[in-house]
Amino acid sequence: MDPRGELTVRQAGQRGGTSTAGKHGSSFYREIGRRGGQARKGQLGPDGYAKLGRKGGEARKTQLGSRGYAELGRKGGEARKTQLGSEGYAQLGRKGGRRVAELIKRGKGSQAGT
Repeated sequence: MDPRGELTVRQAGQRGGTSTAGKHGSSFYREIGRRGGQARKGQLGPDGYAKLGRKGGEARKTQLGSRGYAELGRKGGEARKTQLGSEGYAQLGRKGGRRVAELIKRGKGSQAGT
């Protein structure tokens, strides 16, 4: 019998992870995460990633309900406003407004050609 006692699978995994982290450091995990993300991107393609994001968003919306989801958005907006400051937040809003106007104009232009 092992003098250290028996390990659960979880304990063994934790020891292995701690050992690997000690040997390789955080940059190792960043690199393997980046490689995994690139591989997954290759499998799914851009449309697949968008579909996956929508699926995750729908699942989260179901968990939170419409009020919880709205509250989450409000909190995110407040955090972003704090990051940017009043003027930065206003500038971001103007940029979004210009983009919406551009898309509307482009949409109307394509309808005229139909």
